[in-house]
Amino acid sequence: MVSARITPDWIAVDWGTSALRAFAMRGTAPIAEAVSAEGMASLAPDGFEPALLRLVGPWLGSGTTPVIACGMVGARQGWAEAPYRPVPCPPVAAGETLRLRARDPRLAVEIVPGLCQHAPADVMRGEETQIAGFLAGEPGFAGTLILPGTHSKHVRVAGGRVTGFTTWMTGELFALLATHSVLRLTLAPDGTDPAAFRHGVRQGLDGGGLAGLFALRAEALLAGLDPVAARARLSGLLIGAELAAQPPAQDCVVIGAEALARAYLDALAQAGIAARAIGAGALVCRGLALARNGGTT
Repeated sequence: MVSARITPDWIAVDWGTSALRAFAMRGTAPIAEAVSAEGMASLAPDGFEPALLRLVGPWLGSGTTPVIACGMVGARQGWAEAPYRPVPCPPVAAGETLRLRARDPRLAVEIVPGLCQHAPADVMRGEETQIAGFLAGEPGFAGTLILPGTHSKHVRVAGGRVTGFTTWMTGELFALLATHSVLRLTLAPDGTDPAAFRHGVRQGLDGGGLAGLFALRAEALLAGLDPVAARARLSGLLIGAELAAQPPAQDCVVIGAEALARAYLDALAQAGIAARAIGAGALVCRGLALARNGGTT
């Protein structure tokens, strides 16, 4: 059986540190998706175009296909640095993309710039596109968007604009503590324990996050703390400390992968905030379509 050839109008690209995700787009709707492990961290600047071609080459015809990309592809270590747009501002703005001259004439590549905040200093790349996609569906939203991950973002939104944001290195701290600290001797490599996670969240919310870290090791030595429970408590401690340091607005939405979003919803509930969650996948395409089409989808 011969597969039907995919002929997109344009290609949406979400290029992160560790992965590259592309969507073949027809109008504002994705018709196919492709993923590779060739993220920014694994590529030199001259390696981005070949990596993109390896992934989307089957979608290209003889003409020129527009490619709208967001994320770490526009970082200083990426394909080309796309200058940040300072907040407060709409999350994306058509006409402010960085246009690249690709070697392959079939590609017309534009990179969506990230956002920056000068006081206190902070930056984001990629999340702005998800925020734009969310606001396209809920233009009147005013509150906090939490985008958890390696670096968790708390984004304040009002009037269709990002008014400020804060980055928490929660996911990266978890990985470092779990693999490069004394806690590596105590934690299971995977698994979860909801009760232990909630215990950790409560400690973090009550200000005991730092003190609770070494207690995991001590409890393992003295009382045989289960390694899966220790892993879940560490996650809860860090997320609880994040939420305690900057409580989000009561109108709060978590944007992210299902399991991580569920953990944040659980932690927010313990903090007395009834949040809701939405998946990030469709939002990226919608946000990139906004960047391409001048604010309309």
